[in-house]
Amino acid sequence: MTEEQAIIEVGKDTLLGRVADFHFQGYRLVQICCTPLEDAIEVNYSFDLNYSFTNLRLSVKPGEEIQSISIIYWSAFVYENEMRELFGLNIKNIVVDYQGHFYRTAMPTPFVTPGPVESPADGE
Repeated sequence: MTEEQAIIEVGKDTLLGRVADFHFQGYRLVQICCTPLEDAIEVNYSFDLNYSFTNLRLSVKPGEEIQSISIIYWSAFVYENEMRELFGLNIKNIVVDYQGHFYRTAMPTPFVTPGPVESPADGE
């Protein structure tokens, strides 16, 4: 049996208010993950209350800045540093900010989807 999970779309201006409401109601932060899309990065914040999951979904365009939720859920700093370094997500006011030194990677933002690859012209 699969349990239904609520997915609530939020904007970057309403994210902190929704997260604060969840904290006040007793939800626990389960995880934060992101996925690169063609023209944005989709961020999913998963919360649990009484074994029922609720997800907040946020779409972030390139160059946009979002507010850290670590001021509400302190442990979010781990996810947020990871998202910044691996996906290039611009997150401000992380409570423990590694300033780009959370991971050692061979290249900056390794999980950012590159643009279309051009194939060489015939005969080159």
